[in-house]
Amino acid sequence: MTMTGLISNRNFASFFASGNVYRSGKDISVQRGGISISGVSVAKDPFPRWQHKMYLPLEERVSKQMQTSNNKGEHRSLVSQQSSQCNFKLKASGRSRCSFLCSAPYGTNNVGHGEVYRLGLSKRKHAQTEVGKTNKFRVCYKSEEYDISETKMDPLQSTEGTGEAILLEGRASPWWQQFPKRWVIVLLCFTAFLLCNMDRVNMSIAILPMSQEFNWNSATVGLIQSSFFWGYLLTQIIGGIWADKLGGKLVLGFGVVWWSIATVLTPIAAKLGLPCLLIMRAFMGIGEGVAMPAMNNILSKWIPVSERSRSLALVYSGMYLGSVTGLAFSPILIQKFGWPSVFYSFGSLGSIWFVLWLSKAYSSPKEDPDLGAEEKKLILGGNVSKEPVSVIPWKLILSKAPVWALIISHFCHNWGTFILLTWMPTYYNQVLKFNLTESGLFCVLPWLTMAIFANIGGWIADTLVSKGLSITSVRKIMQSIGFLGPAFFLTQLSHVKTPAMAVLCMACSQGSDAFSQSGLYSNHQDIGPRYAGVLLGLSNTAGVLAGVFGTAATGYILQRGSWDDVFKVAVALYIIGTLVWNIFSTGEKILD
Repeated sequence: MTMTGLISNRNFASFFASGNVYRSGKDISVQRGGISISGVSVAKDPFPRWQHKMYLPLEERVSKQMQTSNNKGEHRSLVSQQSSQCNFKLKASGRSRCSFLCSAPYGTNNVGHGEVYRLGLSKRKHAQTEVGKTNKFRVCYKSEEYDISETKMDPLQSTEGTGEAILLEGRASPWWQQFPKRWVIVLLCFTAFLLCNMDRVNMSIAILPMSQEFNWNSATVGLIQSSFFWGYLLTQIIGGIWADKLGGKLVLGFGVVWWSIATVLTPIAAKLGLPCLLIMRAFMGIGEGVAMPAMNNILSKWIPVSERSRSLALVYSGMYLGSVTGLAFSPILIQKFGWPSVFYSFGSLGSIWFVLWLSKAYSSPKEDPDLGAEEKKLILGGNVSKEPVSVIPWKLILSKAPVWALIISHFCHNWGTFILLTWMPTYYNQVLKFNLTESGLFCVLPWLTMAIFANIGGWIADTLVSKGLSITSVRKIMQSIGFLGPAFFLTQLSHVKTPAMAVLCMACSQGSDAFSQSGLYSNHQDIGPRYAGVLLGLSNTAGVLAGVFGTAATGYILQRGSWDDVFKVAVALYIIGTLVWNIFSTGEKILD
C-alpha cells in the first residue's frame, strides 16, 4: 500500500507512537485523531509474545496532517490492503529522515504499552525491515521533494511544546540537556572569574615568605602588588573595543590563556630578579584586563534584562569565591610544597577551562547552532540589538553625565576594594598577629560573605525591577548600600578590641560592598548595551587606577602612618562616590 504525505523531521514519531491498535481478524487499524491506517493483512499464526522495540528519534514527529480522500468521499485512507506484505512509500521533504513504526506485543490493544525500537532509514536509500517469519513489514522510504499540488495539507498541532522535557524510553532527558544555554555561558564566565582571582590573590599570601627570602621592605611589596595593575590598566579599553568588535568568546579565551601562562612563569621571574617579577606581574595584568569587558559584552548579548542583575552577581561572585579558594589553599600549598607551588598549580587550571570554553561558548545566541528556538526567542525578544559595533562614538559617550558617574564611582569603589584584596593578609599578620595559615583562613570569611551577598543582592534587584520599581531607583539603592556599608564598618575597625571583631567588621564591610554588583556593575548594560564592553573598559580603567594608586599609597602610608589612616582615605572616597552616584547616575538607555 502507498502512503503519501508530508512528514516532518520532528513529529513523525509521536504520530505513530501514541496511536491505538484495533485488531479484527486479518485487519489492523491504527488511529490517531482523525487519521486512520487500515487494511494491513496479518498472517494467521501469531508471533511469539515478545515486545517489538523500535527507538524513535524525537526530532521525527508529525507536524502536518496527512490527508487523502477517495472519489467517493469516504473516510481518508492512507494504506491500501495487499497481501501478507505491505509497502509504505513516503513522499517526504528532501530533508526528512524517517525512523518510525511502533508495535506492541502481539495481541495487545495498545501500541503505547509496547517498547520502541529504532529503524534508522537512510535518506537516500530504501530501508527494509523484516519482523517475524511469516508476517513481514517492508518499509520503503524514498527521499524526494514533496509536491504540494498533489495533496491538501492541514496543520496538525503537536501536543508537545518545543521546550518541554523530552521523553526517551519513558524517561525525561538528562537535566544537563534541559539546562538553559544562556546559564551555561554564565557559569563558564563564573569559572573564568574564579580562576582570575585565584591567580591574583595568591601573591597576597606568597608575598610574605617571598619578602623574607628576597629581603623586600613594605615599599617594595607595595610596588610588586601594584605592578599587576600596570598591565591591567593597559587592556581595559582595548579589551572592550576588541570584545564589542570581535566578540566576547575570542577575547575572554585569550585573556584566560595569557594570564595562566604568566602565573606559571611568576616563580621563575622572581628568582631572576625584581625587574623580571614586575614585568611578569604586569603581563598577568594584561590578560586579566580584558576579562571584565569581554564578559560584559557576552552577557549583554546572552542575558535578558529581567535576569541581568542575578547573572552578573553570579559571575562576579566567582571573583569572590576565587579569592576564597586562593586564600584558603595558598597557605596549605606554601607550607607543604613551598611558595612556587601556588603559582604552578593555580596557573595550570586555565588550560582545562579553555577546552570547555572552546566547545561550549559562543559570542552571541545567533552563533549557537544548538540553541533551542524558545530560548533564542526569549533572549532576542527581551534584549537589545545584537548588531556588531563598527565605530565607537567616543564623543557621544564622553558627553554623557551618567557615563562620568560610572567612571568616578568605579574609582571610589575600587580604591577600598583593592586595598582589602591586596593588603588584608598583611593587616591580619601585622596588626592582629595571626600567623600565615590563620591570615589566609581569616581572609576567606570576608570574600565568602561577598559571594553570598552578591547573589542575594542580584535576586533582590531583579525582584524589585519585576515589581515595577524603576531600574534607576534599583541601581541607586543597591550602589548606596555598596558604598555606605563598607564606609561604616571600616570606621569601626579602629574601635574594636579583639581580632574576632576585626574579622567580623571586615566581613560585614565586604558583604555590603557586594551589593555594588547590582548597582554600578550592572549599569553599563543599562545605559549603553551595545557598547557594554567599552563602557566597562572606561569605568574599570578608573577602577584600575584606583588599584594602582591605592595599593602603592597604602605601602607609603604604612611607612609613615597607621592602618587607621589607610581606612580613613577609603571611607572618604566611599562617601564621595555615594554623592556622585545618586546625583548623576541613571538606569535608562542613553546610548543606542
